[in-house]
Amino acid sequence: MSNQKSEKSVVREYTEAIVIAVLLALFIRSFVVQAFKIPSGSMLETLQIGDHLLVNKFIYGVKIPVAGTTVIPWKSPKRDDIVVFKYPKDRATDYIKRVVGVAGDTIEIKNKQLFINGEANENPYIQFTDKNIMKASAGPRDNMGPVKVPEGSLFVMGDNRDNSYDSRFWGFVPLKDVLGKAFILYWSWDLQKPLLSVDRFTSIRWSRLGNIVH
Repeated sequence: MSNQKSEKSVVREYTEAIVIAVLLALFIRSFVVQAFKIPSGSMLETLQIGDHLLVNKFIYGVKIPVAGTTVIPWKSPKRDDIVVFKYPKDRATDYIKRVVGVAGDTIEIKNKQLFINGEANENPYIQFTDKNIMKASAGPRDNMGPVKVPEGSLFVMGDNRDNSYDSRFWGFVPLKDVLGKAFILYWSWDLQKPLLSVDRFTSIRWSRLGNIVH
């Protein structure tokens, strides 16, 4: 009889430990930090395809999951923050871009040059891969605006300016859809190499591990 009670006690302890661990993991993922991987080259060279990073979900305040309502505000995203957010055209998909405009800012692009409130914006992290300049009539990639960022919204762009699907094409990001700010790379490898390749170990980008995201 005592052995049966002992076995039930052990089972109960393990069950409670597992439940607590799961709840803690869900809490951390929902409110504190979340892992995110880079699937495309829209943020090159800042973020590489195959980078794995952590997103600080607490920095902009405590939000109600799913609804996105902020219940305990800390601060709002600012220009140059790299943020993860729900893609406005498909909220089941997460995007990562750099904030270039906040509420009240006027954004304009002239021949690839970004202007914020009438002043040319210079950013050492951006790159251009196409020397051709598209007219505004052909699309908003190289020429657009001016547009004013409305309240409760952000204007975001990828650092790989000629190869990024961002606010130039689909508009503003509601603040309620911002999941957090990217802050550190914890893993990175070259996905161009086959998963079962003998060189897989050499594909790890050791120099990127632990880098702070700027």
